[in-house]
Amino acid sequence: MTADPQLEILPRDPGPGVYAPTGDYVHAMEVRGAQRLLFVSGTMGLDPTGAAGATLDEQLGLIWSNLTAILASADMTVDNVVRLTSYLRDASYAEANAAARVAGLGGRLIPTTAIVVQTLVSDWLVEIEVIAAG
Repeated sequence: MTADPQLEILPRDPGPGVYAPTGDYVHAMEVRGAQRLLFVSGTMGLDPTGAAGATLDEQLGLIWSNLTAILASADMTVDNVVRLTSYLRDASYAEANAAARVAGLGGRLIPTTAIVVQTLVSDWLVEIEVIAAG
């Protein structure tokens, strides 16, 4: 990522009158001075040959490795991610997904949504899409 003194990424908490977020996300993120936006399509836990990781943890690791490479192709890092949506094949994956997200973002909290869906291929357990600003 190229350090841009004009770029500000500010978490926003509406405070009283809106329910409190849990400890793994924020309600909103304000982006000021961004020159670029990167919209990343749903990224899956597939290795370079297109094979899905054998376990949920393996797929989550591959997803974050793939996201890091995709961001790097735009001269960005996970620090540029300002929004994330997870698509989970099963609701029981939510806790592991949240832990992987917090670790993948280095503890940085961003707005996020997790949705339980039927994936196009049964081996795909999780798919994650992000928006990054730089």
